[in-house]
Amino acid sequence: MQRQFAPDAPKGAVWLYGLHAVAAALVNPARRLRRLLLTAEAEAALTERLKQPWALAPERTERARLDQLLGRDIAHQGVALLADPLAPPSLQHTLERPGPLVVLDQVTDPRNVGAILRSAAAFGAAGVITQDRNSPEETGALAKAASGALEIVPLLRAVNIARTLIALKAANIWCVGLDAGGTALSGPGLADRRLALVLGAEGTGLRRLTRDTCDMIAGLTIKGGMESLNVSAAAAVALYELTRAP
Repeated sequence: MQRQFAPDAPKGAVWLYGLHAVAAALVNPARRLRRLLLTAEAEAALTERLKQPWALAPERTERARLDQLLGRDIAHQGVALLADPLAPPSLQHTLERPGPLVVLDQVTDPRNVGAILRSAAAFGAAGVITQDRNSPEETGALAKAASGALEIVPLLRAVNIARTLIALKAANIWCVGLDAGGTALSGPGLADRRLALVLGAEGTGLRRLTRDTCDMIAGLTIKGGMESLNVSAAAAVALYELTRAP
């Protein structure tokens, strides 16, 4: 995996950046906000999305200062928000929300996790579950890829994915592992069940124990010469399939 640049931040805080990610964080009452840095152009753009006054008074800065703070290659759009990471919700609280769940088995790229959160928000998923040790921390890159979805879709961290799947099954949730070799995933065919979609890491896919713990293995119907999709693209297609009416 390509190393992700992590801007320096005080202990226990994270720099969020990008208009969508910052706008969503500013209106999330669960966020503890510390500093908001904006260029003049970004303040005008953010004001179009979110009327002032905001939950935190902005500090005017220059783009060069943000480049120095976050990294020259970071697409910050002239806005940076220093905030505390969100407190992880409980599994029980997440199960009280409607919709399917997404379980990620050692998906480590923050951009993929962020993109999956964005798809989860778009298609009404109740939450996303990752493994505690082998998944990215909450970072600006993850929040930017999520485009605001990090603030509205619960992101849980599980110590053990297989045990978490067992807990989901005990809550009457049908666990479907996504793998190219499985039977074709059919939203209408599974419409009478509440589902958890389980996706594995790029390249290696689902680990054996995770796969064996799922209730079924299903794949996406892919035409042409492509054998598989990027994990975030696969999650988006699978979540869309589950919305199809019977």
